[in-house]
Amino acid sequence: MARAFRTKLKPPFLRRITGPAPSAEQRREHPWSIPFLHHGLDLEFDRPVTIIVGDNGSGKSTLLEAIAANCGFSLSGGTRNHINYAQRQESLSPHLRFAWTPRVSKGFFLRAETLSQFVDTIDLVAQVDSDVYRAYGGSSLDVRSHGEAFMALFEHQFGRQGIYVLDEPETALSPERQIQFLRLLKRMDESGLCQLIIATHSPLIMAYPGARLLAVTKDGLEAIEFHETRNFRILREFYINPDGFVAGVLMDDE
Repeated sequence: MARAFRTKLKPPFLRRITGPAPSAEQRREHPWSIPFLHHGLDLEFDRPVTIIVGDNGSGKSTLLEAIAANCGFSLSGGTRNHINYAQRQESLSPHLRFAWTPRVSKGFFLRAETLSQFVDTIDLVAQVDSDVYRAYGGSSLDVRSHGEAFMALFEHQFGRQGIYVLDEPETALSPERQIQFLRLLKRMDESGLCQLIIATHSPLIMAYPGARLLAVTKDGLEAIEFHETRNFRILREFYINPDGFVAGVLMDDE
């Protein structure tokens, strides 16, 4: 059996993604209809942790899916070993150029919306080889709560040398679990083995020190400080005056 490729170079391994600006005709169809792609794409990764923020529908998930597809990961979530050949084809990555130094083949793609499909895949494999559960804490992820399943994945599958593409990892996590995730993120970052590209709505995750934080806007991807994000500003207003904030929001809806 061939040995897994390892490198002594430090992350980031994926250095740059570029893509041309679409024509007016192309903009009528997905994914070129997404505004942040209208001016072309030139995204540089200059540190191990990159965090991408933006409203629902802004294109965060489309971008992460394109990265996962280029890595060869299952689009339902998982590694190269979890490919489901019946899955739909990803539409953006064939139009982009990915610069790696070096290209790594290990890692994981986590997408919150398809975690149940990934769990079903693991359970199917376990019908033939129950030892597969050892890699996830000793039992099926399906018998755990959503948040516990996420943390089991993080704790048992993350940390080896590779690239980790995480689409809204906070979805099933309580604030306390998000703090646990931050500690795991720190260990992975400090290991010098892992590159992480994360899309999130969580100000807790956005605040991770040393990460490059990018906001998806109609004009492209722009560097931003976490306290400047709309997510943080909304929650700050709520925490300062919860009753007044909620009353104002409900009054605006009348």
